[in-house]
Amino acid sequence: MTKISKDLVEHIAKLAKIPVSEREKESLTEGFNKTLTVINELFKVDVTGVEPTHQVAGLENVLRDDVVDEKKMFSQEQALSNAKSKHNGYFVVDQILPND
Repeated sequence: MTKISKDLVEHIAKLAKIPVSEREKESLTEGFNKTLTVINELFKVDVTGVEPTHQVAGLENVLRDDVVDEKKMFSQEQALSNAKSKHNGYFVVDQILPND
């Protein structure tokens, strides 16, 4: 079984840009390892001949055709009418992503 280390938790948190304290790193490391232990136990169960179960309630997705209701549509001019800034038919907004 692969063990999750505190360093790996720190690496994942850094990738996700989620700050975690030392206490949280320890707690997450312990929690991930407990979860992996349970998953490894499940892999030991003999499921030969057992049909996969995707859904047990008998429910089905209710879908509809994607139809455009032109009565509810704005023209491009209407959509941009209150825009603070626009260029060539598009909204212009400040960049919101940091440059790392």
